[in-house]
Amino acid sequence: MSEFMRRAIQLACESVETHGGPFGAVIVRDGAIISEGMNRVTPGKDPTAHAEIVAIRAACAALDRADLRGCTIYTSCEPCPMCLAALHWARVDRIVYAADQQDAAAAGFDDAELYAEVARPHAERTTPIMQELAGEGTEPFDAWERHEARVPY
Repeated sequence: MSEFMRRAIQLACESVETHGGPFGAVIVRDGAIISEGMNRVTPGKDPTAHAEIVAIRAACAALDRADLRGCTIYTSCEPCPMCLAALHWARVDRIVYAADQQDAAAAGFDDAELYAEVARPHAERTTPIMQELAGEGTEPFDAWERHEARVPY
């Protein structure tokens, strides 16, 4: 719905003036906005505080649950890899965006290297990544499987 996308774009424009990053998002359920988010990376000194993440956190709090089935996110720009993963884990039904990756890159928000980095084998990544204590690393999963009161998500 154009009204929801227009709101996401409006939030992105407001964010430029008040928060620094030109990104906005709204999460909608049953035809109503249940949360909004603006980029808060700079004021919050939090590299994860993208508009989509802010909106996800607010929507989950509003719904009192850790998944967003039945929801659609309208975001002013195509989600970056982090936000795309978070939206996947949140299980939104649909992602709708206005500007695309190329538009973001033209404004200085280029995620192409991150997309390439994720596709590289561990040994070829620019940030070293290695496994340690693999045998002990499964202990938390074993505990999880034994825990009778666990809440799957």
